[in-house]
Amino acid sequence: MAYGISVQDPHSQHSDNDEQELYEHHRFVADKGQGLMRLDKFLHARMEGISRNKIQNTARAGNILVNGKAEKPNYKVKPGDDISIVMAYPPREVELIPEDIPIRLHYEDDHLVIVNKEAGMVVHPGHGNYTGTLVNALVFHFSNLPRKDKEDIRPGLVHRIDKDTSGLLVVAKTELAQARLAKSFFDRTIDRIYHALVWGDFDEDEGSICGHIGRSLKNRKVMEVFPGGNHGKPAITHYRVLERFGYVSLVECRLETGRTHQIRVHFRHIGKPLFNDATYGGDQILKGTTYTRYKQFVKNCFQLITRHALHAKTLGFKHPASGKKMLFDSDLPPDMQQVIEKWRSYAVHKKPDNG
Repeated sequence: MAYGISVQDPHSQHSDNDEQELYEHHRFVADKGQGLMRLDKFLHARMEGISRNKIQNTARAGNILVNGKAEKPNYKVKPGDDISIVMAYPPREVELIPEDIPIRLHYEDDHLVIVNKEAGMVVHPGHGNYTGTLVNALVFHFSNLPRKDKEDIRPGLVHRIDKDTSGLLVVAKTELAQARLAKSFFDRTIDRIYHALVWGDFDEDEGSICGHIGRSLKNRKVMEVFPGGNHGKPAITHYRVLERFGYVSLVECRLETGRTHQIRVHFRHIGKPLFNDATYGGDQILKGTTYTRYKQFVKNCFQLITRHALHAKTLGFKHPASGKKMLFDSDLPPDMQQVIEKWRSYAVHKKPDNG
């Protein structure tokens, strides 16, 4: 079952402003009078603040296309060549302070680490969160994470998850790994599976939610679905119902795109916001009975999970160095496990006359 509208080719809508996929996309067309010049030298002259070594690593990762074909750093640029380049994350002018903050490493090798982020931790510094972030912890524990320049505050990052979302995040330890992982996100060859507890039941066991997502025109702090496609960027979320508890459901979500708050916004759009998602209306009793006992039950559930019920459970991709398919899976955190168990028990024991 599909909700929303048909979506255009999402690749035509990418830009460096997408807050979930932390890369930027540049395009240059060589002048008619352009003399033969090495590709890395050509780009270095046109991309302020980016080292030639960074450009060379980006090319070796297959992230620089000339007339639609990946080329090496020594390719000779010719008049009229159409050159596009994908590089990870734009710079920010904020001082990055290493902090000895414990982080949970799910996996580590010479090229990357998989972090199992706890809910409540901001991924990278930004307005109002300049310390205490995952990146502050990463630069303390890993001193040589790849950086675009000395002012970059997102070393090693190629994607992120929301502050109150728990789960798996990949971090690159080398420039080549970062460039290749950024390209994988850009090409949408990354497998990302989330588990979410949402309000309501479903008529079907699986489906897709489609619709452009952009900042709300009324409140810039939240996102909104724009069905007409005249605002925002295309977004697709595939879901499968894992368990039904009557008034709430546990669903598996597969991301085809990676827009800001995508899962949260899409499920709110179809009238099934995430359980206890205060930003998108899930912190109210949206389904169920009017009985005081039921209201107290839901209130107790809200106290168990004091955030939206969303966990980035599975992450899969080709290893940036070996090319081997890697698949990582994580357990649901205790708060989600506990609230799901309460709903599971409620669904079994509730009486027909009380809803």
